[in-house]
Amino acid sequence: MPSPTPNRRTIVGSIAAALVALHAPAAFAQVDKPLRIGFSMARTGMLANATPSQSNAYELWKEQVNARGGMDVGGTRRKVEFVSYDDQSKPEQAVRIYEKLITDDKVDLLIAPWGTPFQIAIAPVLEKFKFPMIGNTAASVALRQVKPGYIWFPTSAIPDRIGSEMAAMLKANNVKTAVVLSNVLPFTKEIKNYLEPELKKAGIEVKLSTEYPPDIKDMTSILTQVKQANPDAVLALAYPGDSVLYAKQAKELGIASPFQFIAIGPSDAFFPKAVGASSAEGVVTIAHWSPRPEWKGSQAFYDAYVKKFGEDPDYLNSALAWMSLEILETTVAKTGLDKNKIREMVSKETFETINGKVKFEGVQNVITPTAFVQTQKGKLQIVWPSSIASAPYQAKKSW
Repeated sequence: MPSPTPNRRTIVGSIAAALVALHAPAAFAQVDKPLRIGFSMARTGMLANATPSQSNAYELWKEQVNARGGMDVGGTRRKVEFVSYDDQSKPEQAVRIYEKLITDDKVDLLIAPWGTPFQIAIAPVLEKFKFPMIGNTAASVALRQVKPGYIWFPTSAIPDRIGSEMAAMLKANNVKTAVVLSNVLPFTKEIKNYLEPELKKAGIEVKLSTEYPPDIKDMTSILTQVKQANPDAVLALAYPGDSVLYAKQAKELGIASPFQFIAIGPSDAFFPKAVGASSAEGVVTIAHWSPRPEWKGSQAFYDAYVKKFGEDPDYLNSALAWMSLEILETTVAKTGLDKNKIREMVSKETFETINGKVKFEGVQNVITPTAFVQTQKGKLQIVWPSSIASAPYQAKKSW
């Protein structure tokens, strides 16, 4: 007896089932395949004490993304896996690592190393391989000379803007005299070069200006001169290590200037632990973020960071690291891993971050204001500019 002729619906159904069976393994393989994200970090060497606040933000983000089922890659969720190496605090080592990440490890995405020299150093690698990356903890006027298209910088802490804003803040608070102490590393020296002309234009007398090496172990002779000058403001353009040295020895020598600015260090939780809460109180430093209602997700980030690490995030570097990841995540959800589409979207779109809106012109964020924070009652508050201030500036009473 002949088999009954299958109807059209049965045939179509069988074909559809066969196609699902044929393609299902590939689809599930794609879902299960980790999204590999590469970076280097200074875990040893001179800068190793500065990098945990950035790498902590990376780890927290990965944990949260994977708890949500993975990162959205053009509509498909994939668990995040980091491929990371120690660049030993050497920019030239970072260059070799990023080439390896792209050519040997064949990572899907890249995130940034710590610091300006490292991100400038790897920019040609990104250009060579046409591999886009969102920068973060990098700030220099030299960034504007970086060829746009494969790296972007969300920070507003650029030395020329720091110089003009600091002079404006000092003038607004009736500062008449200042001393400038500068670590000779590129970022702080660059701030000095822009800051001093701005102080002069503001009518603020610079009673002492001096530089010192990155590995300085004793600032007694410099601070003795500072005490003799007795300025209204001490502007210590320091990195994390010498920021602690300055604060400790300024306390020992009784530097009584009511305006105390330390460039890098006091925005990180290690600083009050190293110098004592009373010494950290009243110190002004560079940062343009704080947890606040109008910046979506900022309080949630702060709370999650404190819960995981038992300390506050760095209001500069942790926030910048998180912002760069937010921008990357938003972009890849729409573009997938197509490098050209990532490049186009980052170059053109406006992004919502924990620090408000970010938009790039060339390589630079042009929306976020350059700002300063001050430790008040053990918490960092934005005190300049007034447009985003969370508290008024207060003179430092003592160490």
